[in-house]
Amino acid sequence: MKNARAVLLILVSLAFAASAFAAPDDAQIEKGHKVYDKWCFPCHGTGSGKPGTDSLRARGQNPAVLEERTDLTAPMIKTFVRHGVLYMPMFRKTEISDADLDAIAAYLTRNNKP
Repeated sequence: MKNARAVLLILVSLAFAASAFAAPDDAQIEKGHKVYDKWCFPCHGTGSGKPGTDSLRARGQNPAVLEERTDLTAPMIKTFVRHGVLYMPMFRKTEISDADLDAIAAYLTRNNKP
């Protein structure tokens, strides 16, 4: 079951990775930073006691801190947030709205090279 979920997430991410997305504006990136700080930083931030960062580091992701990565795609982020992965729970639209999720994706992909 875990393997099937991982394969599905990878396939979805790859399918959307080639899609071209409009560059987010500074206001959306700033909103994404605020939403990220509320919902994501407690597990995926810097410092000790961050289980998401620790898990990524243990699996060889470098950098493990999401804010420092340049390989995340918006579809990948949205899939992980909506469906969860490994120990990460899924987040419903009543918790993180689609607009807020778009902003998180804009924030986390701000440093990606086109």
